[in-house]
Amino acid sequence: MPASDLTRLTISWTKDTDLALRTYLGSQGMKKGDLSKFIEDAVRWRLFDQTVATIKDRNADTDPEVLMELIDTTVRDVRRERAKQREAITAKP
Repeated sequence: MPASDLTRLTISWTKDTDLALRTYLGSQGMKKGDLSKFIEDAVRWRLFDQTVATIKDRNADTDPEVLMELIDTTVRDVRRERAKQREAITAKP
């Protein structure tokens, strides 16, 4: 990743959390630069987890059969669109 794509960030957390994380990273053979990668991965996971929780909450009162049909239709549409995109790429001279 080019340096221009990175953002510097200052975070504050407890000494216990810092020590626990650095101990864990060290036990896994990770080096100093891996701290940023670990934090970025954790943030991405948390964002994904919260998005899933929001969607589950939003659909909690939806009839399961209706929800499954909506999911099936959406998956079919996305697969069809991706197939078209692959075909367009392979068809280029």
